Amino acid sequence: MQVLILGAGQLARMMALAGAPLNIKIIAYDVQTESLVHPVTREVFSHDLEYGIANVDVITAELEHIAPDILNICQASGKFYPGEEAILAGGNRCKEKVLLDKLGVNNARYQIIANRDDFDVAVANMSLPMVLKSAFGGYDGKGQWRLKTPAYADIIWQDIVKFLAASHKTERQYIIAEEFVKFHREVSLIGARSQNGSIAIYPLTENIHVDGVLNVSVSASEDTALQAQAEAMFEVIAVALNYIGVLAIEFFDVSGTLMVNEIAPRVHNSGHWTQQGAEICQFENHLRAVCSLPLGSTKRIRPTAMINIIGEATVPISVMSIAHVHWYDKEPRLGRKIGHINLCAFNDKQLGESLKVLALHLTKDEFPALMVAAENLS
Repeated sequence: MQVLILGAGQLARMMALAGAPLNIKIIAYDVQTESLVHPVTREVFSHDLEYGIANVDVITAELEHIAPDILNICQASGKFYPGEEAILAGGNRCKEKVLLDKLGVNNARYQIIANRDDFDVAVANMSLPMVLKSAFGGYDGKGQWRLKTPAYADIIWQDIVKFLAASHKTERQYIIAEEFVKFHREVSLIGARSQNGSIAIYPLTENIHVDGVLNVSVSASEDTALQAQAEAMFEVIAVALNYIGVLAIEFFDVSGTLMVNEIAPRVHNSGHWTQQGAEICQFENHLRAVCSLPLGSTKRIRPTAMINIIGEATVPISVMSIAHVHWYDKEPRLGRKIGHINLCAFNDKQLGESLKVLALHLTKDEFPALMVAAENLS
């Protein structure tokens, strides 16, 4: 079976590695260079996108930010999963918010901002602090602002104006103003839905962000009530979108009540723990779903933590004696995800202790959430 992935980053790379044992051959479309490449070897193929679409069995995506004309061509092929509607919903916060409201899925109160008048109305009528997010392109803390008091409204608006002016989107850029949610913690759910409608869902993951960037994800003890809430919302969204593939949903946990923060129509950073911590990883299950193969078990086989390697070209080789290291073959630069570490244990307490040991091998400045995750498991 041949699969074309829109996007040629680390997620496509890990899908290719997961697909190899299943004889699923992967090519990727690099949206930056507009070329077909092998996502592992980086070999550049001479054929164009149209040839790739015509000569594969399935098309999928590793990212939401895809040009509308490319989405249209892929959708018209009848091979594209999860499909244009799902990608657009995940890549446009305006569409995402409208979808959640339509489905009655709990999310933060918001207002869509197109101009200064909208901004002033939001500041006057919504509770502060307020979080402002770009409709397109914002991720890992980019395209986001926090307004704590009206005194800083002019300063933040001027920064937003600069951001909007620099936006290269063909569609008009908007800003979403959300009331700040006082949450207990952030969690995410990774699940897969197949073409026959069957669903397989992984246990909830607790996520620790630093400056808006995911630092550590932990899959440990289950909260059955919280899991049931998350699974119910997953099913509502997945069925409404006729979703095929892996879907990630990020939540705020507000004293035992979940509120959707974002949806991601793809395999997700917070699900990387499944490579060592689950019977079948998220990358293989995504390929199984889009290729009409039976979904694999999402059972967690042991408590596991995933630690992002951000901006660092190396980690001490001693880390390999206690954990699994996954590199993305990317040039390091400040704030860029270069790889991740998966750390496993037999129980939650042992995982907490192992995180403390791992912290001895890594610097606090480069891995600031390690000890936070360890203390959470104590």
